[in-house]
Amino acid sequence: MLEFGLRICGILHNTMLMIVDSALYINGTRAECPSDLSDQVEVAKERGGFVWIGLAEPTQEEFNHVVGELHFHPLAIEDAISAKQRPKIEDYAGLTFFVIKTVFYNEAKSEITTGELMCFVNSHFIVIVRHGEGSPLSTVRSDIEVRPDHLSIGPFAVLHAVIDRVIDGYTNIAAELENDVIDIETAVFSGNRKTFSQDIYFLKREIIEYRHAIEPLLLPLQKIVHETFSAAPDLIKPFFRDTIDHLQHACEHASGMDMLLTAVLQADLAHVQVRQNADVRRISAWVALAAAPTMIAGIYGMNFEYMPELNWRYGYFAVLGGLALVSGVLFYKFKKSQWL
Repeated sequence: MLEFGLRICGILHNTMLMIVDSALYINGTRAECPSDLSDQVEVAKERGGFVWIGLAEPTQEEFNHVVGELHFHPLAIEDAISAKQRPKIEDYAGLTFFVIKTVFYNEAKSEITTGELMCFVNSHFIVIVRHGEGSPLSTVRSDIEVRPDHLSIGPFAVLHAVIDRVIDGYTNIAAELENDVIDIETAVFSGNRKTFSQDIYFLKREIIEYRHAIEPLLLPLQKIVHETFSAAPDLIKPFFRDTIDHLQHACEHASGMDMLLTAVLQADLAHVQVRQNADVRRISAWVALAAAPTMIAGIYGMNFEYMPELNWRYGYFAVLGGLALVSGVLFYKFKKSQWL
């Protein structure tokens, strides 16, 4: 009996760890509610409210334990557990399933990491399943609870608040990425002989990952604001349109940074080629300077008995003077042409 009780306590403890928060809202205000989720939904239906529950990385068993009585579509449940989904929106007979990517930036490593939010929206409940980091959403509930008039619109008001907060995170990350792009652009054009192609490549890869996370979100949001989408109340659609504007700005910003990095990479490679050409010219000039003395010294190093100036008293000095004169003229010409 004791073992059974400990097992039950363990299950409840794990469930509480997995549940971030759960609340019933009536007329936009948090209300007292039963502990059982299905009972909460019934109360919400009776009183015209809704239930908002947040889960963090649940297993299949945990997910079924918490929301199994809400009868979600099997495909939606599979997506919620497995994660690794693109941003999308699906309709399952009265249930709207929405996926959004969360994006995080490690400035020390210049590295993008992503998470996911799976949102199940019904007229009387919204269940948000989080995979990955969750810091951008830590204050969404408290912020929207101080606006009962907005929260009274229903679960789609919560969905908008969550999406709006995530997109604000996109904008902040875009600013940090832009700082890195400016830094590497400045380094490329600083005159340093070092090549930055590897740094540019890794930063470009992070920006591409960032674009893959945010750009597919446009279509699901546009579907929500479309007049044929009846699940979302008309009162909330203007707010989603404003969110779309912010997302489009973030997408355009990311696209611009991607194009700029491509140009910077081409400039860096061009600088490498210019430096290589300069090095080849410099080496060729020194080879040419050494060629004339080598040729003259080779001629007078031949073992012929009868050669001009062999018996001339000043022949040695004349040859050295000629070598110095030819070398000096060549050096002047190369220096004037900036080959040296």
